Amino acid sequence: MIRVLGIETSCDETAASIVALDGASAPKILSNVVLSQIAEHAAFGGVVPEIAARAHVEALDGIVEAALTDSDMSLDDIDAIAATAGPGLVGGLIVGLMTAKAIAAAAGKPLLAINHLEGHALTARLTDGLTFPYLLLLVSGGHTQIVRVAGVGDYQRWATTIDDALGEAFDKTAKMLGLPYPGGPNVEKAAAKGDPARFAFPRPMKGSPQPDFSFSGLKTAVRQTAQAIAPLTEQDVADICASFQTAVADALADRVSRALSRFRAEFPHEERPALVVAGGVAANRMIKTTLEGLCDKAGFRFVAPPLKLCTDNAAMIAWAGIERLQAGLKDENAFDFVPRSRWPLDIVSTPVVGAGRRGAKA
Repeated sequence: MIRVLGIETSCDETAASIVALDGASAPKILSNVVLSQIAEHAAFGGVVPEIAARAHVEALDGIVEAALTDSDMSLDDIDAIAATAGPGLVGGLIVGLMTAKAIAAAAGKPLLAINHLEGHALTARLTDGLTFPYLLLLVSGGHTQIVRVAGVGDYQRWATTIDDALGEAFDKTAKMLGLPYPGGPNVEKAAAKGDPARFAFPRPMKGSPQPDFSFSGLKTAVRQTAQAIAPLTEQDVADICASFQTAVADALADRVSRALSRFRAEFPHEERPALVVAGGVAANRMIKTTLEGLCDKAGFRFVAPPLKLCTDNAAMIAWAGIERLQAGLKDENAFDFVPRSRWPLDIVSTPVVGAGRRGAKA
């Protein structure tokens, strides 16, 4: 039996979870406590890093205690502590990782510094028991990537966004149209009442031999359209949202189809390989339906973990810790690890959009 306490504070969710693996049995999530900060950031139309960090400081001890209580465990029963160490908002990362270091030191437990993206990459093995290799589409507020997952610690980025992440594009579109935060669910809600054919928005990168994503131009087209027909009626907003959402789904399908073909070519003996979709944007029904159809046509299995495990949570961090322990990848220098606001999952590929003093961007 391996039991790991996971801590996640990379953005605006304060989370703690305990996950257990008992021999050949399926893993079990014994507790998964998530405190959202949506209310604290709603007035600003997005996440304010300083507010997020302070909220983590105030809540994290209680969240960890709740995770232990829900699982009927004490720290003595835990085998290791895993915490998100990047990428993300550095203030929140400091709170989570320093708390994990303190708990691990006081309890005499091993510490695992986990890449947030690895948590997303391995979640489908927790929920669906997937075997390697598989393809991951990560679409969230901070990340839009296609990654080949060949093993624990063996990741290759095949595509990334060269500007905005898709979730960011949804949030900024919502803000431009006067819709509440968070943008993704509210754009989808408005789009349900709109005409997706009214506005001919661009399909960024569609047909391009370059495998990456781009959403900045689409966001600009939305802004120009909204300004041209202002003042906007409720129907105008709905039509813009529906047209925007359709353009996004179309562009995603084009990019993902290229990755599916490449995966087939590199792993020809996989009878029905899997495409795993993770991140908050995976909850969008139109995007999900589009990708399901694409997978059916290409002979792929479509896997989307439950929404509570697709968005930021600590169960995926605890599970990534278990996977690393099982693979013998425990870091003896974890207590010296410094939180990283940038931390590409793929450490081999050349950054697509360069690097700065904080490290590679993507």
